[in-house]
Parts: sequence; structure tokens; C-alpha cells
Amino acid sequence: MNLGRGTVVLVELDPTVGHEQRGVRPCITVTDSAVNIDQRFPLIAVVPVTGTAGEGALYPMLTPGKSGLTKVSYALIDQLRSIDKRRIRRVFGGLTSDELISIDQGLELFLGLVPTR
Repeated sequence: MNLGRGTVVLVELDPTVGHEQRGVRPCITVTDSAVNIDQRFPLIAVVPVTGTAGEGALYPMLTPGKSGLTKVSYALIDQLRSIDKRRIRRVFGGLTSDELISIDQGLELFLGLVPTR
């Protein structure tokens, strides 16, 4: 499956536990494209999407259109997870470069990848 970073896909997230996002929902692929295409790696990292607004860098806004989303949505950076590629039900579209930059900034914050001074 050839999925670039920032591709919006429909994913079956169940079964889940506790506060994990559940159900069938759009997600954004955040794994490097070279890893996504390599059949030796059956897992892919995704960030689930919701229609409920969140506050702060961990919940960047996504616009409908090129992404395949039908309404204004929000990425749930704090719900980052690896899934088996077989959970992907459909490919919708892709994020704009500005939206992907916002996702990357949220991931840097969430994963502590920004050096402290």
C-alpha cells in the first residue's frame, strides 16, 4: 500500500481500551513514506481525526476539500498510535503542506522532540 505522510485514510480502530479513540474514523498517516510502502513493515503510525474542536498545538484544525474530509476537523495528536495496515478501509486524500506542518509541530511537542534550552 503506497501511502505518503499526510494521507487521510479511513481506519477501523476497534478494539480499544479506556480513553483511546474508537470506531471507524479518518486518520492521518504520519510514518515516513518509505516505511509505509515497504512490505516488510506491516505497521503504520496514524493520528485519528475528530469533528470536535480541541485547544492547543495537539489538536490542529484540518479543512475539508483536498483531504477528503467533508467538514472542518481536528487531528488528535495525543491519540497517536501504530496500526496494522490491514485496519485501513479506504484512502480519502491528503493534507495541505501547512496542515502537515501543524501535525509535525504537534508531534514534536507530544513526543518531546524539541530541544529544551
